[in-house]
Amino acid sequence: MHDMDRATQRRILHIDMDAFFAAVEQLDRPEWRGKPLLVGGDPKGRGVVSTASYEARPFGCHSAMPMAAAIRLCPQAIVVTPRMERYAEISRQVFEILEQFTPLVEPISIDEAFLDVTGCERLLGPAEHIARAVKDRVRSEVQLTASVGVAPNKFLAKLASDLQKPDGLVVVKEEDLDGFLAPLPISRLWGVGKATLPEFERLGVHTFGDALGLSLGTLRQHFGENGERFFQLVRGIDDRPVLPDREAKSISHEVTFPADVADGEHLRSVILEQMEQVSRRLRRHGFVARTVMLKIRYGDFSTITRRETLHEATDQTDALWSVATKLFEAWQRTHPRPVRLIGVGVSQLGVTKNSQLSLFESTEASTHHQLDTTMDAIRDRFGEHVIGRAAAARGRAIERKSL
Repeated sequence: MHDMDRATQRRILHIDMDAFFAAVEQLDRPEWRGKPLLVGGDPKGRGVVSTASYEARPFGCHSAMPMAAAIRLCPQAIVVTPRMERYAEISRQVFEILEQFTPLVEPISIDEAFLDVTGCERLLGPAEHIARAVKDRVRSEVQLTASVGVAPNKFLAKLASDLQKPDGLVVVKEEDLDGFLAPLPISRLWGVGKATLPEFERLGVHTFGDALGLSLGTLRQHFGENGERFFQLVRGIDDRPVLPDREAKSISHEVTFPADVADGEHLRSVILEQMEQVSRRLRRHGFVARTVMLKIRYGDFSTITRRETLHEATDQTDALWSVATKLFEAWQRTHPRPVRLIGVGVSQLGVTKNSQLSLFESTEASTHHQLDTTMDAIRDRFGEHVIGRAAAARGRAIERKSL
């Protein structure tokens, strides 16, 4: 069976929370609702916007831009320091809702996920009805809005979820696929960046429809190994499965910035939060990991990956984060360039040891493991805000000593 024929049998949802950090701040502070709000770093330093509320976006404000520049564009904006513990708490509530619809939930970041609801339609109704039910549950239980794309595969679902933000619901049906894709700008094609977009334009390609006229050979000639992927994606072909954590060979978090980010401290803080999420997902599913990965993508879409393997598998946040930080600092010393995407991940997964600590396992390791699991339990029971992590710039060890 052809890849596309297989893909058309599936019903995939992409859930994307709207302006997530800013929306949580407006949820907790009703007086900020309806006002332009910027979540991010200090505008007096090299702070970067993490999220701009929809009220701030008409002024030209967006995530990843310098906070000082955003303030110049929108001087009346409210500036808020990120509260990652609170955002993680809301994220946990959202994912608990998603997992009540299907066990096939693949987290992509703190505020987005793929769901495969193909096997749920007989019980829950058509995929579009499931998408509406998800949106309704998130709105009623979390008091936030999500945009959802419904499509035969992950690529199309992610495209769809972004088309009618905020609070959007876009359904892509097989019979409408050509009409849906053809007018989309080629810049929406996954993998098209600063280097590849001008190349497409030189070939006279401005939309997905234009790209259909390029042969596989031409795409390979101009874009190398990416050419075959471009050939498939402009036709809506994407056969990647939705992989929940328990079936994955690796667990990762990554974020793509709308503009390149050069601020090393901001990138470091992003890595800290990503590894918090990754290690918590490990513990939730009873996994340990031996390899830590750092992924960095530049504005021209060139990508580097760095990895290091530990002597012993672990699920401890400190141990995993220290390796990720080491990889980041090594990159920063040798190849410091503005970053479009950054992510961390772990692989070589194994099952957590259920036995008692051996005589040779350090008391320190035991203490860190107990602290991680205790913090997970407290957060699950009472919320993320009960126990907060120190700012990344201060270092995790300082905060650990203060607990």
